[in-house]
Amino acid sequence: MIEFFWTMEFRVQKLILNGQPLTLDELELVANGEAQVEIAADAKARVRESRAVIEKIVAGGATVYGVNTGFGRLADVTIPNEKLAQLQANLVRSHAGGVGNPLSEAEARVMVLLRANVLSKGFSGVRVEVLELLTELLNHGVTPVIPEKGSVGASGDLAPLAHLALVVMGEGEVFYKGERLESAEALRRAGLKAIPLAAKEGLALLNGTQAMTAVGGLAVARALRVVELSDVAGAMSLEALMGTPAAFDERIHKARPHTGQIAVAAHLRELLAGSEIRESHREHDTRVQDAYCLRCMPQVHGAVRGVLEHVQQVLAVETGSATDNPLVFPDAGGSDTHGGDVLSGGNFHGAPLSYILDYAAIAVTDLASITERRIDRLLNPDINEGLPGFLTAEAGLSSGFMIAQIASAALINECQVLSHPSSVGNIPTSGGKEDHVSMGMTGALKLRTIVENAERVLGIELMCATQGIEFRKPLKPGKRLVAAMKAVREVIVPLEADRELGKDVEKMAASIRNGAFDAWRG
Repeated sequence: MIEFFWTMEFRVQKLILNGQPLTLDELELVANGEAQVEIAADAKARVRESRAVIEKIVAGGATVYGVNTGFGRLADVTIPNEKLAQLQANLVRSHAGGVGNPLSEAEARVMVLLRANVLSKGFSGVRVEVLELLTELLNHGVTPVIPEKGSVGASGDLAPLAHLALVVMGEGEVFYKGERLESAEALRRAGLKAIPLAAKEGLALLNGTQAMTAVGGLAVARALRVVELSDVAGAMSLEALMGTPAAFDERIHKARPHTGQIAVAAHLRELLAGSEIRESHREHDTRVQDAYCLRCMPQVHGAVRGVLEHVQQVLAVETGSATDNPLVFPDAGGSDTHGGDVLSGGNFHGAPLSYILDYAAIAVTDLASITERRIDRLLNPDINEGLPGFLTAEAGLSSGFMIAQIASAALINECQVLSHPSSVGNIPTSGGKEDHVSMGMTGALKLRTIVENAERVLGIELMCATQGIEFRKPLKPGKRLVAAMKAVREVIVPLEADRELGKDVEKMAASIRNGAFDAWRG
């Protein structure tokens, strides 16, 4: 739930966590430091009830997995009460084996957010103080340094979450106010205190799918920008190539009523309304049909929208799901005397996420592919309807956007390789106890790279289509496209002489990622 409160200077958004599903918009707010976070009062009450069950187990001396036993293949080893705190600390330290580059601060912040939210459901047996420290890390800008590689997606994202849990203990590293620091020093500067972990708490922090959900969720949010802005870029390419909007007629799409297809066709009609370019060749246009990359935008862009809508639904469920093990159910009517049941299961398994992240990767790769086909048509003098070759007035002396299409091809080839599903791979771990894993974190990292490449390819199309339309002056495109072209020109200037294009592509991709073109999305 989002609330607002006023400081002396401005209005601040507040996200109240109660174990509820979270939207991608809410994830991005916290990722960007645009919302304060706190735990709901009723969530704290549930957490205390759950913790009471664990404390009764410890006091009564019963043997329960995750409370006073070893872990994974070592679950049959019973640990005495006086060593339970050491057990939890050892678990966190031993599992903090992530490698590679750190996650972005935005991704790590969302991991902290999601961990706090799912613990607030009250099924994990942790103390309220642990949740409160997680929210204070967010509110004070103390972000764990979390290596991106090392998770197989079951028992959840163990290695990434262990690096998060280290910070709760006052160990490991964090990013704080532009510096990479030892967490103990950053906590001291922020006025926060580490918490020695008690029985069950280390495992509760480690078991879960929050790394793949954070990385995948933010990648999907970026992918949504790409697919919706692709309609704009595609409409601009159609105008530059003097194509026909006949294929977007509402009657065609009602005859095959996929929701995304209908929405894209309507968006394209809106974008192309009032086009002088279209009117200039309506009567003498001898082409019956445009190429598929133009004519089939509703079908392809719409299908990608459908995929991402399904992916969002699964992500929303996951953001509000208890994914650690074992789970604690206070007053569940169990036969024990602990005031509830502690049940071992497999909610940490990342299969639901692993599948949909692969699905999204395939869809975004194909979206980039159809985008590149439009780029080629804009540049290729054999098929670009009279535009200058490679969109330069001095073709031959200048190469224009030639290399931009080559770069697009390279980016898409990488996407094609990465869109091979990671979810079909399985390597047993933990001495065979964890004999089927999801590889969901691999899927999330692949998707992030694919979306990043798609942002660049889309930026190239926007650059090329804008320049192509400018060669049609004094004719103007649809009124909304005039405004979109102006937005492109606020980022890059026309290509009047050969220059280093890589910088332009990166500027366009960053503008897409940062929402500079959101006003022209559908």
